[in-house]
Amino acid sequence: MLGINPLRLAVLAAISLPGLVHAAETTQVADQVALMEQAKSQGIAGIAKKTLPVDARPAVVGEIVVTRILGEGVETKSKPAEQGDWVVRNHCPETGNEQYLVKATKFPKRYGEPQSKPDAEGFSAFRPIGQDMNYFIVSNQQGDFHFTAPWGEEMVAKVGDAIVQTPSDTKDTYRVAAAAFKCTYEITKPAKE
Repeated sequence: MLGINPLRLAVLAAISLPGLVHAAETTQVADQVALMEQAKSQGIAGIAKKTLPVDARPAVVGEIVVTRILGEGVETKSKPAEQGDWVVRNHCPETGNEQYLVKATKFPKRYGEPQSKPDAEGFSAFRPIGQDMNYFIVSNQQGDFHFTAPWGEEMVAKVGDAIVQTPSDTKDTYRVAAAAFKCTYEITKPAKE
């Protein structure tokens, strides 16, 4: 059946994508939340938490943060920042110390209080609170796929990347580039491959 594995086919069949033509040579479109549910039901999801310190600064209202991964280019673009949102910068040279926008409601639950005074650019040091996150690694069998991130931007998940999910908010399921996941997350329960 065009080399599409049953997991991906089941997910594609379960979601409605009007007018989308799938071909074996194109990247598939998938529902990352449904993929996570299948990974959990099949016992191949693990648990990890972000542990590497980050820098963060208050976002400027209306600011759009472009997340660039070293060697890959643009990963995603945020929606315009709203009052209270934060720009977070990873300490991960392997990925180019990528930056991303975190909503005001999520930031304190993920990063807590600043660990330093702001620098000249307004960044302070923060230590992730270390919330347990569900995750699975995109396998060769699943292949690369496109999906819509929780903030509305299209993302591409590539083989080797992690799909992570906040357990208390299953819609908060998104891609973490393979290098960023290895650099910034600590695995507490390994995912089965």
